[in-house]
Amino acid sequence: MDRHGTQDALVQFRRVQKSYDGQTLVVQSLDLDVRRGEFLTLLGPSGSGKTTTLMMLAGFENPTSGTITLDGADVTHLPPYKRGIGVVFQNYALFPHMSVAENVAYPLRIRKVPAAERAARVAAALDKVRLSDFGNRRPAQLSGGQQQRAALARALVFEPELILLDEPLGALDRQLREELQFELKQLHRELGVTMVYVTHDQTEALTMSDRIAIFDRGRIQQVAPPTEVYDEPDNVVVASFLGENNILRGMVSDCRDGVASIRLSGGATLSARNTHGLAKGAEAAVSIRPESMAILREGDTAENMLEGVVRESVYLGDAYRIVLDVPGAQSILARFDRRALVQVPVIGQGLRVAWTTENSRALPWSG
Repeated sequence: MDRHGTQDALVQFRRVQKSYDGQTLVVQSLDLDVRRGEFLTLLGPSGSGKTTTLMMLAGFENPTSGTITLDGADVTHLPPYKRGIGVVFQNYALFPHMSVAENVAYPLRIRKVPAAERAARVAAALDKVRLSDFGNRRPAQLSGGQQQRAALARALVFEPELILLDEPLGALDRQLREELQFELKQLHRELGVTMVYVTHDQTEALTMSDRIAIFDRGRIQQVAPPTEVYDEPDNVVVASFLGENNILRGMVSDCRDGVASIRLSGGATLSARNTHGLAKGAEAAVSIRPESMAILREGDTAENMLEGVVRESVYLGDAYRIVLDVPGAQSILARFDRRALVQVPVIGQGLRVAWTTENSRALPWSG
């Protein structure tokens, strides 16, 4: 959950639950604050509850129980058109029979904004998304990226405090998706509008977000800035889901000075930061990121080290990704900077890898 507390929350979910069949909860006991002006990403695998949460905030789904407030007002059962929220979908949802300008003007037209003001605001919105020269075209005459910009302009044109984006870049190719990620983040900074973004793409979440809320099986596992959820995962679920990681299961054999010693089933004992206050005898997992590992030279020792045989060695351009089979333990994944390697590890080679206690984290075992 969010350990940082509420800082001028624009949106508040309180004890929100959602079931479609009256039996299975797809969202469970959701407590979440969306801070005014932030870019919050809801991240998780398919079926984790992130899109349902967004749809409840938009008003397209009603909670089974609990309350949702927007700027202090209860909107739990308010229809979407009365919430004043901008929404951008993956499929754009543009009207094919209207021009781009007419699509963008639609929210203003239904709000009965005068024609002169409507034209000015449409022109400004199209300029913000770099579509000033495309107002007279139909959506079918635009590329996928241009259609997504048009959908964003339509969400921005009536100047909402909150914009919801449901996998808006998912249908685009990788290069265009990366370009629009930075454009969208820049637009967020310029406008200062609050954005809630749903994705299953971890890189997208890390790149764009002020904070990330990680969902799993209907529950939020952690809400924190990208660097924190990556470097300081709250639990095994977060550590396993976000990026590549090594999760080594064992038993706490000793605790002192904020460090836990954890004995693996294969006999090796590792040390890790004991941020959860694990007690001796507790089942635990050691979490180590692949990039935190180094190759240990002959005769050298380290706080933590494991020895195994290279099963995979993959060249990634700037790095090598190594899979190491360790006797009595699961495979270890390591990533080494190509420029720092004296010799590239090859398949079948014996290798010792090492890392510091500071770069490893002791987590309660679950799973």
